[in-house]
Amino acid sequence: MSDVTRPGFWRLAQAHPGRLACVDPDGTEHRAGDLLGRANRLVHALRDMGLRTGDVVCGLTPNGADGLTLYLAAAQAGLYYTPINWHFTAPEIAHILADSEAKAFVVHERYAEEGIRGAEAAGLPTAARISVGGVPGCVGLDDLVGRYPDATPENRTAGLAMHYTSGTSGRPKGVRRPLSGLDPDDAAELLTFLFHVFGIEPGPDHTHLVTSPTYHTAVTQFSTIALHMGHTVVYMDRWEAEEALRLIETYRVTSTHMVPTHFKRWLYLPEEVRGRYDVSSMRWLIHGAAPCPRAVKEAMLEWWGDCVYEYYAATEGGGTISTPDDWRAHPGSVGRPWPITDLMIVDDDGNEVPTGQVGTVYMKMTGSDFEYKGDREKTAAGRLRGYFTMGDLGHVDADGYLYLSDRRSDLIISGGVNIYPAEIENELLSHPDVMDVAVFGVPDAEWGQQIKAVVEPADSVEPGPQLADRLLRSLDGRLARMKWPKSIDFIDEMPREPNGKLIKRKLRDPYWQDNGATSEQR
Repeated sequence: MSDVTRPGFWRLAQAHPGRLACVDPDGTEHRAGDLLGRANRLVHALRDMGLRTGDVVCGLTPNGADGLTLYLAAAQAGLYYTPINWHFTAPEIAHILADSEAKAFVVHERYAEEGIRGAEAAGLPTAARISVGGVPGCVGLDDLVGRYPDATPENRTAGLAMHYTSGTSGRPKGVRRPLSGLDPDDAAELLTFLFHVFGIEPGPDHTHLVTSPTYHTAVTQFSTIALHMGHTVVYMDRWEAEEALRLIETYRVTSTHMVPTHFKRWLYLPEEVRGRYDVSSMRWLIHGAAPCPRAVKEAMLEWWGDCVYEYYAATEGGGTISTPDDWRAHPGSVGRPWPITDLMIVDDDGNEVPTGQVGTVYMKMTGSDFEYKGDREKTAAGRLRGYFTMGDLGHVDADGYLYLSDRRSDLIISGGVNIYPAEIENELLSHPDVMDVAVFGVPDAEWGQQIKAVVEPADSVEPGPQLADRLLRSLDGRLARMKWPKSIDFIDEMPREPNGKLIKRKLRDPYWQDNGATSEQR
């Protein structure tokens, strides 16, 4: 195979500069050559700002070519690229900017208020702030790149995305992998293994639809791998069920990445709306990030046919895949390990359990190592004999298919988004009217789970709706609204063991039992 036909955006863009590379949510089209030139200019600019191999550049940008340009610049300049959740408040943004030791920060004017407040709190110099659009105190991205040539940068070396994730221990941590030192195109070609697992083909005849925010790990991976495979990437600004169908028809979309909440919204559409669009181009409708109810999966397979694939994976690396045939033969399973992933199911003592027995799920991906930036203790805590765990419980059947019993005891997954109770608990505990608090997920027909808080009021504080309202209002500007509890209940005394450990299941299980299951069965 010749170099020009091998995957890798930069070599493909040089060979076919007129190819349609991506489409912004407003319909603006970007050709590969233009995207390449802009990314090259940005590399020159970042290096002139003092960034060197191994440094971090953060981006607070919406879905579209601006964020993609930033990724492509970092990925050929040996930089770590960290996208920031645009729902975050200034303190949350500040944490990531400071913890990542960002040397540059690109903020879109849409998110300027919280973004600049976060930059100020993190102590990021004004010279390191770049804006998309007009943001006071920042150099404009257009002005900045306009000062530099679009020539291929010297000393190109592969960079990486460093996404932030967290367990129930509180603040997010960056999942950092060592840089490979490879040529960026060669590194990109290695990344395309994930698409090969699903059988996705390279070539300009394919289009990938981005339906979720690109600050999510999987969304970044799927969209950029599609670009490296020579596909056109079409971005949505936000999820709209009928608009997604229209885009699939308009751009003859062949692949997309979704969460079960998207499926539910599609299935809620009237039959005449669903039948209005030709979606026959779709070949790989891939979903993950949250459990998919069996009835929803069956309805999607009936509607879309044999293009609905499922996976289970982690930012830390590794995963499983379930093809349509796999799921029909093993309903409820999240599939078998990728060819480069090994699974291990262990008991509480770290011993492997027999087939069919539930235990903690550990994974290992060939050629992939990581650390939680600045947290050796957390990195070591999740490791066992070269494997790592997210704390999920599950079992493997005799055919090697993985079934998850619990998506972590405390983790809340609402609409495909991971929400971490400890962070919310810490904020509520800072309120003077709160003596103790527990946050967990309860059933929600549309979102999978919603956030519930149970509060033990401080002495002489009257529980009730007025207290609940005060507590919620206290989160304004401190936590993204997607993390706010949907409801708050009150309790006289929190169930804690003598050592102080909260027995959260005593609080959580009644809500799941009312739904016909315990939290262990969900």
